[in-house]
Amino acid sequence: MKIGFIGTGVMGHAVVNHLMNAGHELFVFNRTKSKTDDLVAKGATWKATPKEITEASELIFTMVGYPQDVEETYYQPEKGIFSADVTGKILVDLTTSTPSLATKIYHTAKEKGASSLDAPVSGGDLGAKNGTLTIMVGGEETIYQTVLPIFEQFGKTYMLHGDAGKGQHAKMANQIMIAGTMTGMTEMLVYANQAGLDLNKILDTLAGGSASNWSMINYSPRILAEDYSPGFFVKHFVKDLKIALDEAKKMKIELPSTKLAEELYEKLEKQGYENDGTQALIKLWWQDGQKP
Repeated sequence: MKIGFIGTGVMGHAVVNHLMNAGHELFVFNRTKSKTDDLVAKGATWKATPKEITEASELIFTMVGYPQDVEETYYQPEKGIFSADVTGKILVDLTTSTPSLATKIYHTAKEKGASSLDAPVSGGDLGAKNGTLTIMVGGEETIYQTVLPIFEQFGKTYMLHGDAGKGQHAKMANQIMIAGTMTGMTEMLVYANQAGLDLNKILDTLAGGSASNWSMINYSPRILAEDYSPGFFVKHFVKDLKIALDEAKKMKIELPSTKLAEELYEKLEKQGYENDGTQALIKLWWQDGQKP
């Protein structure tokens, strides 16, 4: 299949590799062209704009940073996806964005004879690299079933959660859960270290009981190794939590724990750690992320 991919960052780059390994013809675009160089060397074709990607492809994936980036990618005059003839094409946004924008894209696609899915993912850099991402989808059942064999090539868990925008709502539920496990994991390490416990031993112990969780298993070893490279950027997690809190406000519900997590991550961002991985939250307690 001819597949276009817009946004070859930490996760998008790995997804493109999986799709190429599965035998698809890939067309790639990224605002920083050099991030596609090795993909082009492997056989992908560079295109200069999202419009050109769309014209060359049957199925178009987008995986960019922020909702405003999604808006620009789809709606920019003369260069965006919708400036091309999208008749008969399928558009899939893998970005974590807003439910309202996902719904807007769905209706625009429909008006122009195309189909769309909002399909944000979870699993970070390791999930993308290993092809084990969780994919949360909103859109029509028939289009989901059409794209499902492609999802299977870079994901492990995939589910249609309802009509347009429901994939984004599912991702917000995911981020709310992760906010709790990341703050819990961080405070656990701070407490255990201050109490004089061997952190490797405490991690082995907790991993065998009900305290075990994905954040602890995957991020605690990075913290102990002082590895703060981004599996998922702090700045993007702040963006996600703000979206979740905005949506909660619209639904007239309060999420005090999520609000506190957003405040902590925003504090971390303002201290200059916005391009670190989310495990850098420990830097609010441990200077430069070094265990005292």
